[in-house]
Amino acid sequence: MTVETDGGDATVATTTANAGADTDDVVNDAEEALIEEGEIAGDYLEQLLDVLDFDGDIDLDVEGDRAVVSIDGGRDLTKLVGRNGEVLDALQELTRLAVQQATGVRSRLMLDVAGWRAKRRSELSELGAAAAQRVLDSGEPESLAPMTPFERKIVHDAVAAVEGVSSESEGVEPNRHVVVVPG
Repeated sequence: MTVETDGGDATVATTTANAGADTDDVVNDAEEALIEEGEIAGDYLEQLLDVLDFDGDIDLDVEGDRAVVSIDGGRDLTKLVGRNGEVLDALQELTRLAVQQATGVRSRLMLDVAGWRAKRRSELSELGAAAAQRVLDSGEPESLAPMTPFERKIVHDAVAAVEGVSSESEGVEPNRHVVVVPG
């Protein structure tokens, strides 16, 4: 399902398989709640972009059990990403709080700006797969650099896709890191 907004009006395209009336109702209610989260987030971010005098197109989507909001197409959007995604993480948290204030429910919304998070996800998947292969070849554990919880999850998922190795997180924030081990 995809929700796109341009100028504040959202259009929704959705398909649902008919598995039974009760299941459809639950799925539709969950999707509607996520669409509402995305619309609230989109409105909040649109106002923020106006205040900052930034241009950007806001795209709303639902992936699995979370709303996903992307801001693309404007110049200077990398300022909203910051160094290593620090500004993006803060902006995501502020957007989640705006959604929570409007709905009364804690949001798990994911925000991406200028494709930064999507690109980072790809880089981390490659990093995890490469580390898994090195550990598989050498038989020796390998510690990776400290990462955020979002980054560690992506690496764990990439390592889990390689047979014969596993991963675990060690350390304390902000130095918590992934260790890839044989087995």
